Amino acid sequence: MEMKNLNPILLWNLFDQITQVPRPSKKEGKIVAFLLDFAKEQGLEAKTDDALNVIIRKPATPGMEHLQTVILQSHVDMVCEKNSDVAFDFENDPIQAYIDGEWIKAKGTTLGGDDGIGIAAALAILSSKDLEHGPIVALFTSDEETGLTGANALSPEFLQGDILLNLDSEEWGEFCIGCAGGKNTVGTFNYQLETAPSDYFWFEVKVSGLKGGHSGSDIHKELGNANKILARYLYALMQEAPVVLSKIDGGNLHNAIAREASAIAGVPMALKERTSILLNILQANILIELPAEDRKVQLDIHSVEAPEQVMDSTTGNNLIMALYAMPHGVFGWSFDMPGTVETSTNLASVKMKERQKIVVTTSQRSSTASAKDSTANMVTIVFKLAGAEAKSSDGYPGWKPNPASPVLHTSQAVFEKLFGKKPEIISIHAGLECGLFSEKNPKLDMMSCGPTILGAHSPEERLEIPTVEKWWEFLKELLKNIPA
Repeated sequence: MEMKNLNPILLWNLFDQITQVPRPSKKEGKIVAFLLDFAKEQGLEAKTDDALNVIIRKPATPGMEHLQTVILQSHVDMVCEKNSDVAFDFENDPIQAYIDGEWIKAKGTTLGGDDGIGIAAALAILSSKDLEHGPIVALFTSDEETGLTGANALSPEFLQGDILLNLDSEEWGEFCIGCAGGKNTVGTFNYQLETAPSDYFWFEVKVSGLKGGHSGSDIHKELGNANKILARYLYALMQEAPVVLSKIDGGNLHNAIAREASAIAGVPMALKERTSILLNILQANILIELPAEDRKVQLDIHSVEAPEQVMDSTTGNNLIMALYAMPHGVFGWSFDMPGTVETSTNLASVKMKERQKIVVTTSQRSSTASAKDSTANMVTIVFKLAGAEAKSSDGYPGWKPNPASPVLHTSQAVFEKLFGKKPEIISIHAGLECGLFSEKNPKLDMMSCGPTILGAHSPEERLEIPTVEKWWEFLKELLKNIPA
């Protein structure tokens, strides 16, 4: 069966179309054009702004004009991650989605269910001729995945409504009423080039096979971070002999746990056999330390030709020690909502840039602003102690939970009526745009919900088919029951 033939057919057809439209963060022009064309075909009012946010308005069903206006909000960009052995151009190639049992997956890349399924649901509501609802505004924000810049640039005009339903949650049966704020802290190492020493053994070491995942919603799982593992190996070598770095690369995105990392390095020839021995020891140790889903991790080493130039040894050593010492993982748990991470930090990526610079990107999250800033300060200190320049972004605010939310109470009643059980009420550690929305329109009553998506921000991303149909039935019933 093809995806577009699944139920509900209207929604799945739209999601199928969306997977064919490239939409990397900061390059959303094609999906914006798709949305504007869709609105024109449906005869609906649409508007976009300079930040490529889009709103499409749909009038109320006759006789339901008195209901509160609902804003259906989703983001148009997607995380572009692929396996290293997959050739794929995210700016031009359509996602190769396929059905695997009860799941929709993509061949070797992220699926874009985050938040393509939210876009599809909003478009299905806009185009459906038999739904009952009050006034609808569909809001599609840009560049959510790399800093919420679309939401940050929104004018209040785009948030004129009473209720906002964020369609960007990833666990069916959960209603989210709060989220963490976040910021990035970046360290820059400036290095000098030196002539590569002679009589050295030169090798490439690579960490691969890790599951990776979302640096917010998956951080509590203690999944392996390729950057941390690579640094641990290089530091172990440093304890026995000088290590010289030629190249280093790890991770990609600030909001993803690094799945792969590699380095080209050299050690005195007498340490040649020791490079493999230490790697085998580390492989055995981390297989014990890591959770079951990361047991496919691979640490590989092979010899390479000697480079002509290398990084100066002082900067190289400082970089290795900084990466090894860098905080990563959960820093604190919420006292208000037990079982929810309050504060974390992610060692996201290590990239060599032009002009002899190495840029290390980290991201901090917390539902408490002071804890977020304190964690960023700790990361900054590690960078500065290692001789690097450090800078933190302004970041974005969290969304304070409101258990007395009217739309939450209505949603609970609708959910229990349809499915005979209560939904779970949560606040998440991942970032949602709702914090920014509440700053621009403090009167908005907000809630977030969605079908089940696992492995978001990684090529393991998958969308659970049965939960999409349940979510659709819930949204239809909720829109009929919005208060006046």
